[in-house]
Amino acid sequence: MCGQGHAALALWSLGFPDQAVKSSLDALTLAEELSHPISVAHALRYALMVGLYRREARAVRERVTTLLALAAEQDFVDYLALATFMQGWAQVQHGQSEAGLAGMRQGLATGRAVGSRAQEANLLAVLADALGKTGAAEEGLGMLNEALAAGTGGGMTYWEPEFHRLKGELLLSQSAENGAEAEACYNQAIAVASRQQAKSLELRATTSLARLWQGQRKHAEARELLEPLYEWFTEGFDTADLIEAKELLSVLK
Repeated sequence: MCGQGHAALALWSLGFPDQAVKSSLDALTLAEELSHPISVAHALRYALMVGLYRREARAVRERVTTLLALAAEQDFVDYLALATFMQGWAQVQHGQSEAGLAGMRQGLATGRAVGSRAQEANLLAVLADALGKTGAAEEGLGMLNEALAAGTGGGMTYWEPEFHRLKGELLLSQSAENGAEAEACYNQAIAVASRQQAKSLELRATTSLARLWQGQRKHAEARELLEPLYEWFTEGFDTADLIEAKELLSVLK
């Protein structure tokens, strides 16, 4: 079950978002066949992370209800913390910003209180992104710096490209005059993702850079950058990342 779950996260990172879903569902099936509550909770965690990575708020919302109930019944406080955070993220995506941010903060605080910090750097980055999208870019940048220090310092470098990309996004949300600094962040994200063969994160960072160049009327350069990477993908075309890349390519004439 754990092998299938870890494979799901790796498959998403490597650029196979549909295979990631299948692997996470296989993990959940194995856990349910065992009728072992902690295994079911762990498999639900993998499924939630895949949903988060694919940016599928509806799927997260459906799974999180199950995990919340199971964690409360079995007194799995660390899983309850994660479920609370994920529920908050889904709420933010559905426009319930105040309640969602409160839930995300509560989930992080609960996780820290019980010493569950394995995913803390990633979740800090997710919260930073949510803060930026709700007008709190300055706070988001501070949280992102904390995430970067926690992630790279703790050896959790697989999410590093997203740390750099989000820093660029937050800087741009503060002011268009931060374009040069944001571009440097995107380039750093692309370089790290390319080195890690993390195609999904490379696509996100490349789309962000191409969008910046679009605003600077560098359409040909943006298309030349983004198109080969988009064409590398063979699945996941219904996911937000690939939809956004395709839409951007359609206007980069």
